[in-house]
Amino acid sequence: MSVRRVLLLSVPLSGVALAHYAAPLPLSAVAPAKAQFGLPFAGPPGPDTWMLGQGYGNTTGAYRQRRSTYGNLQGIHAGLDFSAPCGTPVRAIGDGVVAEVDGPHGSPPHNVVVDHAGNLSSLYGHLRVRSSVRVGQRVTRGQVIGQSGDSQGTCVSAPHLHLELRDRSHQRFLNPLPYIAADWNSLALAGSFGRGYEYDLTQPRRWQTPDSQPAALRGGPLLNEYRKPWPPAAGGAR
Repeated sequence: MSVRRVLLLSVPLSGVALAHYAAPLPLSAVAPAKAQFGLPFAGPPGPDTWMLGQGYGNTTGAYRQRRSTYGNLQGIHAGLDFSAPCGTPVRAIGDGVVAEVDGPHGSPPHNVVVDHAGNLSSLYGHLRVRSSVRVGQRVTRGQVIGQSGDSQGTCVSAPHLHLELRDRSHQRFLNPLPYIAADWNSLALAGSFGRGYEYDLTQPRRWQTPDSQPAALRGGPLLNEYRKPWPPAAGGAR
């Protein structure tokens, strides 16, 4: 048995440690995608409301930081980024129970996690202020659970909502697109989604559409350590 394994068994785990070392649920225990959720904002997208920014998966931005920022997520961007002015009401994508308010699962300055049926959890990150919902509170689809913020805390640098869909153990990261009922083709045109995905020139058609992006496992090996990447990472990949 490794020293790391012994330490994990002999030292009581904090909430943060449990968040990173819990066993992933088997895929058979996770509800399949049936467009059972909604979008996290009310009203149509637009330059004054909200737009789809970075997509889920093997985006060019994630590829450039696949060993650093996204190294624990198998090198991919594990959520959807929705550009929105700070203070835009954020809504629950489905019925559920609040599991965390500013919990251990990242996306500062503030975040909320909601547990849903089928061993699914949604995370709403980069919220402007601490949410008023309480752990254990039941919420319904479309209910306001927070306000969008900025990952840099300025409301100028990068105002957006980071939305993830995970299994209840928080070890599997799922592509939200087939789970959320939306006109994704139109949403892709409205925002900056055209930045697209990183190509592996040895398999140039792999993971090049929004709905084909792979699920990720926390701490798993990189999925995108390409020998012939395109476009090349400016300054080298980190």
